[in-house]
Amino acid sequence: MSTSTRPPLTSSTSAQLGNGEKSYFEQQREALLAEIGVSFEHVLANINKLNRSLEGVIAVGNEFSSVEALWSTFENVMAKDPDADAGAEVQTGEEGREERSEDEETELPEHREQ
Repeated sequence: MSTSTRPPLTSSTSAQLGNGEKSYFEQQREALLAEIGVSFEHVLANINKLNRSLEGVIAVGNEFSSVEALWSTFENVMAKDPDADAGAEVQTGEEGREERSEDEETELPEHREQ
């Protein structure tokens, strides 16, 4: 606060200050500062309550992470295209048959020779 804007002391204000009494302005200022201080304490207490509540919510959410992972796995399995799986099985099955037919062709002449 700057001291250059203060009005000069009059005899009434100097008498009040000399007796230890405060002016109306100073009384109101102190009352408002006390009220602001109490309000800040309430705000701080409420912020601490909110913080504890959020920590509780996060803790509960973390307890469900394993369940979420299980459901995600289930969803991924169920979301696979059954036609694509069937097509892949047919392709591997046909390759296996081709290999068998080649094996059979090579085995037949051996059996005939014996």
